[in-house]
Amino acid sequence: MQTLIRFIFILSIIIVFYLSIVNASEIPNFAMLSFISDKFIHAFVYFYLTLLGLFSRFKISELFIGIIIFMFGLLVEIIHYFHPFRYFEYFDLLANLIGVTIALQIFRLKKNKTIY
Repeated sequence: MQTLIRFIFILSIIIVFYLSIVNASEIPNFAMLSFISDKFIHAFVYFYLTLLGLFSRFKISELFIGIIIFMFGLLVEIIHYFHPFRYFEYFDLLANLIGVTIALQIFRLKKNKTIY
């Protein structure tokens, strides 16, 4: 089961990376997104990636997994800075950080609850 979760995690990272670097006009309904819904999607995607990373049970700390996922988002935003059809946005990074933080907190609360 853990192998399947890790496979889904790696596949998800690849899909998110691809969708992050492709021309935004090639993504259906992308133009319809408002500023708020775009940030919600960022938070949700990084929440999802972080939870998958945590459930993959890599032999690194939970915090380090969160940092790696956030750094992945930072790398994507740096690519956006140089990409002709994308833009670097600090609010995207903030939304990514919110998603990572919420996932870490929920995972830790659930983990601590099952111990007692």
